[in-house]
Amino acid sequence: MDKQKGVSDSILYLMSLSAGLIVANLYYNQPLLHLISKSFGATESAVSNVALATQLGYAVGLLFVIPLGDMVSNKKILKIDFSFMIISLMAAVFSTSLWFLVAASFFIGCTSALPQLFVPMAAQLSNPQNRGRAIGIVMSGLLIGILASRVISGFIGEQFGWRTMYLVASIMMLFLFIVLKLKLPQVEPVYKGNYRDLMKSLVHFFKAEPSLRLAAVRGGLSFAGLSAFWTTLVFLMEDNFGYGSGVTGTFGLVGVVGALAASVVGKLSDKMSKNRIIITATLIFIISWTVFLFSHHSIIGIIIGVILIDLGQQSLHIANQNIIFSKNENARNRVNTVYMVIFFMGGALGTVLGALAWQHFRWTGVSVLGLALSLLLLLVHMVFGNKRI
Repeated sequence: MDKQKGVSDSILYLMSLSAGLIVANLYYNQPLLHLISKSFGATESAVSNVALATQLGYAVGLLFVIPLGDMVSNKKILKIDFSFMIISLMAAVFSTSLWFLVAASFFIGCTSALPQLFVPMAAQLSNPQNRGRAIGIVMSGLLIGILASRVISGFIGEQFGWRTMYLVASIMMLFLFIVLKLKLPQVEPVYKGNYRDLMKSLVHFFKAEPSLRLAAVRGGLSFAGLSAFWTTLVFLMEDNFGYGSGVTGTFGLVGVVGALAASVVGKLSDKMSKNRIIITATLIFIISWTVFLFSHHSIIGIIIGVILIDLGQQSLHIANQNIIFSKNENARNRVNTVYMVIFFMGGALGTVLGALAWQHFRWTGVSVLGLALSLLLLLVHMVFGNKRI
C-alpha cells in the first residue's frame, strides 16, 4: 500500500485491466449485429434486442449482485459470478436462434457487472485527496475495454464469424479469473445485516441523497446518447459507406483518446469544481452530436465526433462517481448500484430509441435524438444540479 495514495498502483492497474476485459463482454455484440442479422435472417430492429438484453442484464446484475460487495467477500462473489459468466458466453457460442442468443446475452450482461465492484474498491482503498485519480485509473481500463471490445469483435467477426468472438471471450474470462483469484486483495464486508435489508437500503439511499439521484439522471441521459450512437453506427457504416463490422470496430480505437484522458480527468476532479467539469462535459456532448448531424457521408466528421463523445462521457462519469463516493463510505457498493442501475437503464433506453430513430429517420434521426438528450442533460443540471454538488 502506498501511504500517500492509500493503494498501490499495481493493484489499481490490475483492477483497471480486469474491469476492461470484463466489461468488454457487454459490447462485443455491437459491431456484430449486422452479421448476426444475416445469420438468423432477422431485421435490424429485431437483432438490436441482443444489445438491449445485454444492457438490461447488466442493470439486473448491478441491482442484485453488486450490493453484495458491502456484505460478502469479493473473492466469493468472483468465484460464483465467473462460473455463470463463462457458461453464458458458451451458451451464446452454441445459440440456435436469435431469441436463444438474446437470452444468453441477458445473462452475459448480468454476470459482467463485476467491474462495478472495482470502482468502489478503488475509492475505498485510496485516500480522499487521491480518490478521483484512483477512480480515473480504473475507469480508464473500463472505457478502453468498452472501446477496444468493438475493435476486437469487429475484426474477429469479419474474419472468423460472430460465434468465435464469444468463444474467445469465454477463454479470456477463465484465465482472468485465475489471475484475480491469485492477485486481487481480499476486501472484508462491512455490512452485517441480511440481504433483504441490504436491498431495502438501496431505496433509502435513493430517497435520502439528492446528489445521488441527480448524478444518476445525468449519467443515464449521457449513456442513452452514447448507446444510441454505437448501436446504430454499424448500420450507418454499412448503408452509407459500404463498410463491414471490421471497420466499424476500429472506431473504438479512436475513442481510446477519451479513455486515456480518464486519469487526467480524475486528477482534475480532485482539484477543480465538479460543476465546471459537468458543464464542460455536457457542452462537449452537444458539440459531438452537432458534428454527427452533418457527417452522414464524412468519415472525418464521425472520427471527430467519436473522440468528443467518449471524452465527454468519461469526464462526466468520473465527476459523477467522485461526487457520490464522497459520502456514505461504508455503503459505496450500494450507492454505486443505485447510480449504475439508472445509468444503464438510460443505456437500454438509448438502444431502443436509437434503433427506432434509425429505422424511421436514419442517421439524421439518431443525431437529433442524441442532441436532444444532451440538451435535456444540460437543462436538468442547470436547474437542479448546481446546489447538489
